[in-house]
Amino acid sequence: MPDTLTFLGIESSCDDTAAAVVRDGPDGPAILSSVVQGQTRLHAGFGGVVPEIAARAHAERLDHCIEQALSEAGLEVTDLDGIAVTAGPGLIGGVLSGVMCAKGLAAGTGLPLVGVNHLAGHALTPRLTDGLGFPYLLLLVSGGHCQFLIVNGATEYRRIGGTIDDAPGEAFDKAARLLGLNQPGGPEIERVAKSGDAARFALPRPLLDRAGCDISFSGLKTALLRARDGLVCDQGGLTRQDQADLAASFQAATKDILT
Repeated sequence: MPDTLTFLGIESSCDDTAAAVVRDGPDGPAILSSVVQGQTRLHAGFGGVVPEIAARAHAERLDHCIEQALSEAGLEVTDLDGIAVTAGPGLIGGVLSGVMCAKGLAAGTGLPLVGVNHLAGHALTPRLTDGLGFPYLLLLVSGGHCQFLIVNGATEYRRIGGTIDDAPGEAFDKAARLLGLNQPGGPEIERVAKSGDAARFALPRPLLDRAGCDISFSGLKTALLRARDGLVCDQGGLTRQDQADLAASFQAATKDILT
């Protein structure tokens, strides 16, 4: 194996089309470039990510992301030692878009192709960004997944807990819809919550009274729904301050659960 390895990475598991060039050598790993093209505008009118729209957008953008990532790294395809691509989990149409693009590149260049677990990519990112050494405790929080892992090596993980229902990202999206906010829910709730009173509504912190590292957000969402419906019943609707206070209370409860 050569002293230095340079890989192109391709990611298309949800609604971000991404490509990056990473090099590992005697001085350690380095991110040479990272290009991300989001799709928020394409899905804004649907209250969430539409898999078919996401897959088509990936197919249209992948080659541009890859070209830009190589350009920013100052490299050509011939300078690469291999190609890595998200092979799951994720929205199947998006994953297929990335995998087929990567297969085509690998076939055309003769470079080796490596399929990468999407969650392993998240789990190993601190190695690249912060030089973190094994082992470490990881709280993996993404749109569709949430789990606590002991990361012992690049392919060695021990799951010690996780969500038993919704992931936090999913819960934020659903909470935003309950409050009449735009998507994606996380940034919208954070924006509105800045002017809210997090102590106004006593929302629950599920499972905090139990041993173990499992977490839950389903009951929290239900409590938010009931608090909203109570206000609508009493006063005929929600004021902007009601929205802000509900958002702040929900955000605070989620923070406490994860902490």
